[in-house]
Amino acid sequence: MDELIAEAKEVATAAAARLGISVRELRDPAAHEEAAQLFGRIWRADSPSQLLDARMMRALAYAGNYVVGAFREDTLIGAAVAFFGIDHLHSHITGVDPATQSRGAGHAIKLHQRAWALDRRIESVHWTFDPLVGRNAYFNLHKLGARAVKYLPDFYGRMTDGINAGDATSDRLYIQWDVASPEAIAAAAGDTREINMQAVYAAGAEVALARDDFGRPSPGKAIYDGRPLLVAVPLDIEAMRGTDPPLAVAWRREVGDALCAAFEAGYRIAGMARDGWYVMEAE
Repeated sequence: MDELIAEAKEVATAAAARLGISVRELRDPAAHEEAAQLFGRIWRADSPSQLLDARMMRALAYAGNYVVGAFREDTLIGAAVAFFGIDHLHSHITGVDPATQSRGAGHAIKLHQRAWALDRRIESVHWTFDPLVGRNAYFNLHKLGARAVKYLPDFYGRMTDGINAGDATSDRLYIQWDVASPEAIAAAAGDTREINMQAVYAAGAEVALARDDFGRPSPGKAIYDGRPLLVAVPLDIEAMRGTDPPLAVAWRREVGDALCAAFEAGYRIAGMARDGWYVMEAE
């Protein structure tokens, strides 16, 4: 374990250094207030209390939980908060300033979180994410080497922040990231283990849910006979919520129905293709 911890720390430090950032724990009330304000801007919330306010962050940090910020020089560009669960660390919120998204800061934070957890002999980190956001599914399943293990209908209840307001339900997929697993070690080393779609199609994949030519969900007729299953997600659900709320609601319903039916039939999510398809395999 000591060798794995040292390697995880080295990988996390190198990832941050390549981006010219540092990831460090936030320990004082002023830093927690700055992080709360950052979360509010990222989620376009009317108030940080819609997400996680500074006082709660302060309490979590004081109790020894994971409260960190990512800095470029002295500017806070990202933050994350996680707390201890039973036999795991629950990663509650991670966000990066929109001006720096898709530049690797979120990945650097998660690698820091992995090293932090391992250093405390915690080998599993859990969190939830919106199954309709394909880029997040790809990030979790491939960039990190985590697994989506459960579908959670309306997990948070009604949400009012700018990103989630107007959504029909707050359905989430539950992620389990076994940070000492071969998959997590490979992902940390840069092996994202892409889905081989040619092999999936060659295995006779069924389409449980497709996108039609107008971007609408188009349910198929899966028979769950052991062949791979494909479940499409919208290409940009966040924009769709603003431009076509009824269509966003339809996607929420259809993706939830398709994933839940597959889970109940004994399938698991094997990964997310780059073009927005969950690939599911029989266990």
